[in-house]
Amino acid sequence: MTDTTQETSTVGPLQIRRILDLLPHRYPFLLIDRVLGYVPRTSLTALKNVTMNEPFFQGHFPENPVMPGVLVLEALAQAGALLISLNLEENDNSLFIFTGIDKARFRRPVVPGDQLILNCWDIRHRRNFFKMTCDARVGDQVVAQAGLAAALVSPDEI
Repeated sequence: MTDTTQETSTVGPLQIRRILDLLPHRYPFLLIDRVLGYVPRTSLTALKNVTMNEPFFQGHFPENPVMPGVLVLEALAQAGALLISLNLEENDNSLFIFTGIDKARFRRPVVPGDQLILNCWDIRHRRNFFKMTCDARVGDQVVAQAGLAAALVSPDEI
C-alpha cells in the first residue's frame, strides 16, 4: 500500500460538497465523510466517522451495535468510485456499478465511535472495467480488506 501520510497529493482534502458532486449516493447511504488524500492514478484515502446515530445500528444489534460488514465493503466501494472518478478526465454522467468482491476478509467489528479510514490503491482497468485493492482501518488496525471490481456504465444501460 502507498504511504498516504506523504504530501504527494495534487488534490487536497475533499469536503462533502465535492464528494456529493462525484458520487450519486445520498443519506443514509453515503458512507464517505471526507477524502483525506489522493495521489492521481495511484491511491485514495477517505474517512467515515461511525456514530451511534447511524440508522443501521437500530437493528444491528440493539444491545451490541456493530457496523454490518456489507456496509464496510460498500464504504470501500464508494472510496474506489471516488478514486476512479477523480482519475477520469471528463464527467459524462456515467455511473460506477459495483460488480465484484475478491478475497474479502473481516478482521474485527466496527463500532460506534470508530473512525473508519478507507484506502484504495493498485487500480487496474481494461475498457470500462476496473479492479482495485482496498482496506479499511481503525487506527493502525486493518478491520477489513478486499479486492473490488466495478464497471463504468451509462445511466441508459441500467
